Amino acid sequence: MDTSATHDLKRRSFLRAAFSGALVTPGVMNARQVEKAIAGRFHEEARDLPLVEDADVIVCGAGPAGIAAAVTAAHAGVKVRCFEWRGCLGGVWTAGLLGYLLDFNKPGFNQELLKRLDERDMRRGTSKSSVTYEPEGMKLLLEEMFVEAGVKFQLHTRVSAAYREGKRLTTIVTESKSGRQAWRAPVFIDTTGDGDLGALAGCSFEFGEAEACPCQPMSLNALLVCKDAAALTACIHKSDPSKADGIAKDAFKAEIERAGHFPSYSKPTLWQVRDNLLLVMMNHQYGVPCFDAAKITEATVQARAELHKIVNGLRKLGGPWEGLQIAATAEQIGVRDGRRLAGRYTVDKDDLIAGARYDDAVVRPTFGVDIHALSAEANKKAAYSNAGVKVKPYDVPLRALIAKDVDGLMMAGRNISGDFIAHASYRVTGNSVAMGEAAGVTAAIAAATKRLPHDVPWSEGEAKLKEFGQRA
Repeated sequence: MDTSATHDLKRRSFLRAAFSGALVTPGVMNARQVEKAIAGRFHEEARDLPLVEDADVIVCGAGPAGIAAAVTAAHAGVKVRCFEWRGCLGGVWTAGLLGYLLDFNKPGFNQELLKRLDERDMRRGTSKSSVTYEPEGMKLLLEEMFVEAGVKFQLHTRVSAAYREGKRLTTIVTESKSGRQAWRAPVFIDTTGDGDLGALAGCSFEFGEAEACPCQPMSLNALLVCKDAAALTACIHKSDPSKADGIAKDAFKAEIERAGHFPSYSKPTLWQVRDNLLLVMMNHQYGVPCFDAAKITEATVQARAELHKIVNGLRKLGGPWEGLQIAATAEQIGVRDGRRLAGRYTVDKDDLIAGARYDDAVVRPTFGVDIHALSAEANKKAAYSNAGVKVKPYDVPLRALIAKDVDGLMMAGRNISGDFIAHASYRVTGNSVAMGEAAGVTAAIAAATKRLPHDVPWSEGEAKLKEFGQRA
């Protein structure tokens, strides 16, 4: 009897039951609550929450954009709070084990971060556009930068509600081990990546290629330990501009296929983090909306299973793969496609083609359009494409970082206002950092001068950044 086939069958049956809700045990309700649980609805009683008003700017999400926004706002002289739902700062850089920085050859915070990584010998490669770094060391570095800047931050805390007075966002509610808490500030910045705060506050948004999926796939990264990285040189991406990197991806894929598996991401990539510690991206999960927890759960479980299957297969090949093992899978699956909140300007495909220039430009992306295969079938033909769009370096204006539907709200990172094609270029983290800087300094000026972000000219933001050396 094929025990592995039996194990897979049992696993699939368990997953079907789990994701369909068959394994969910209902909580205990009292008689009054049962009476109110009518027709698929449950009435939650209103209650008063503790309210804190100790910040000028509140940043929701401590990923790459949120880190830059919070530190920059604090440098600009205002009181800043930052909330992060994971157990560390850095988002996709750390909890997501991204492991590499793209389109990072930008002034300001980008260069400061590279400098600090170099001082700690925590990055690999010579390019400033494509950098491999150590995710665990990044956690400590970012915490130290927050403490140095005086940013108050709270981990394990998720924004769960947002309240407006008229069109202006005034208050958010968070959920954590401390329960529900309310927080008020003059200006808020959504750096959740998926536009969670903007959606809660009532912002309109776009998602995916159309109103619904297809959207770009998700990927779960992992750290691997090998016996001798030097023996795997032919398969390791160098994080330098070189045709050899493409050859390395093809060589790695050939080895995975030799082990009996065609990867769901057909350009699997292996990086060397340090010594015999490697980073890998080699899976896709297709058609998963960023705001559907059940589907994200299923995608995460399936991705982790594929990672183990591939690594186990490679290890059985022996030779340079002997002893290969997974040291850690990412705390969160990597999301490429989230909500794109409506702003006062929408960056679009034509901006990329024309190399658009704007007086209120906050960053000039150079990264190409990078649309990962939208289905498993498409992945067999090509792992990604540029949709026929050749990018000329283009400007992202400040207006794309200011919410159209809600006053007092800015956004930075991949949830800014843009179309599907433009998003596939500006979404990488070097650009997210620059957007975070711009949102942080603009929010700080707005809060300090009792204005709304859309009333602050970008010339004031640029001048402030130059004051503390974050722009050349």
